[in-house]
Amino acid sequence: MTTANPTAILNPQEADIPKWQRATWEDYLGYRDNPNLERVRVFFHKGYLLIEMGNEGINHASISDLLTILFYIWFSRQPGVTFSSFGRCVIEKPKRRAAAPDQVLYIGAGAPRWQDGEPRRINLNKWRVPDLVGEVADTTLATDLDEKKQIYAAMEIPEYWVTDVRGNRVLAFQLQEDGIYQQCEYSGALSGLPIAVLNGTLERLSEGNHGSATLWFNQQIVNL
Repeated sequence: MTTANPTAILNPQEADIPKWQRATWEDYLGYRDNPNLERVRVFFHKGYLLIEMGNEGINHASISDLLTILFYIWFSRQPGVTFSSFGRCVIEKPKRRAAAPDQVLYIGAGAPRWQDGEPRRINLNKWRVPDLVGEVADTTLATDLDEKKQIYAAMEIPEYWVTDVRGNRVLAFQLQEDGIYQQCEYSGALSGLPIAVLNGTLERLSEGNHGSATLWFNQQIVNL
């Protein structure tokens, strides 16, 4: 089969291609391993390929960094609990599905460790699935709440967050026994953290900066 010209992805406004296109795993590998497309995020699921530009806008980058800071603050208050964050790292179930989430969070033992000579990706045939993944949605909200959610559910990732940049809110979902995500008001991965606190923190960021937002977050979780 023939897919879009990889170099055309660098000028998406000029390229007449659908967002999702039929593809094989080999097509996916061609995009993933193209040295000219290092900044491109590529997703693969059920014979379809999604290609997104990797450059982040100011709000997207700001919120992505904020969430990583919040993970640190939260777990610093959890004695004996370790965590590892691998935001934007490619995660793959080889020949079946692949993604590059904005947040990739492992809690406790079993987090991936890279060794010389290995690919710079998380192979889910070798490592356990993350405890939480997230997407920061500035212009991609519909896709993040539909197709990407299906990918992460199929990967059996317990919790999925979609951060709506324009709405200053986090939409959190927990995987049910039937393999479908259900929206939740409290995070399971973060031991009962109210999603409302995350939303309040995003509001503070929109009105101030990372310092004022994280200070407010820290005050809210003191008694949790």
